[in-house]
Amino acid sequence: MDIERNLPADVPRVASVEPATVLPLVLVVMGVSGSGKSTIGTQLALQLRWDFEDGDWFHPARNIDKMHAGIALTDEDRAPWLIAIADFIDRSRCAGTHVVLACSALKRRYRTVIIGNRPDVRLIYLKGDIDLIGRRIAVRHEHFMPTSLLQSQFEALEEPGRDENPVVVSVEPRPREIVAQILAQLTAQSAQREPVSSR
Repeated sequence: MDIERNLPADVPRVASVEPATVLPLVLVVMGVSGSGKSTIGTQLALQLRWDFEDGDWFHPARNIDKMHAGIALTDEDRAPWLIAIADFIDRSRCAGTHVVLACSALKRRYRTVIIGNRPDVRLIYLKGDIDLIGRRIAVRHEHFMPTSLLQSQFEALEEPGRDENPVVVSVEPRPREIVAQILAQLTAQSAQREPVSSR
């Protein structure tokens, strides 16, 4: 199944957050399981007073069953999941809704589907090593991603390149410090651009 699609050229206007500062409509927080996507994404959304969505919620039931069983998903498994996320992002953009979305988005071609040429969607990459993240997964009893699949996640991970314009932060600090770093980078970069009128 071809999961790459032609993306719409029209982009809704972005509401200004502060004078002379413009943020994207959607922030996609990516990283391997255990990197803190949901925790950081939730706190980031609270700080910005935006909506929060977890990419895990878009998985069909058969994908969740496979992950519960410790079976790695294939690209064929992920195709409907990515399309569902992309559709949600486009609906949010059309509505002018600000959203923080937590999503593994491990491979570049996955990010092409959910971000692609959408200039009002920005990538946040939570970067960490396998030992630290493995220890964190070991204590997350409620999560359906078993530690045994972590190695396969790192093998699949394609870190975003500069051309993807990511905000890259380490997962080592405490969540509130990570959120502060993300906001500082976004604000500094956004302030360099000419502000766009509020909706």
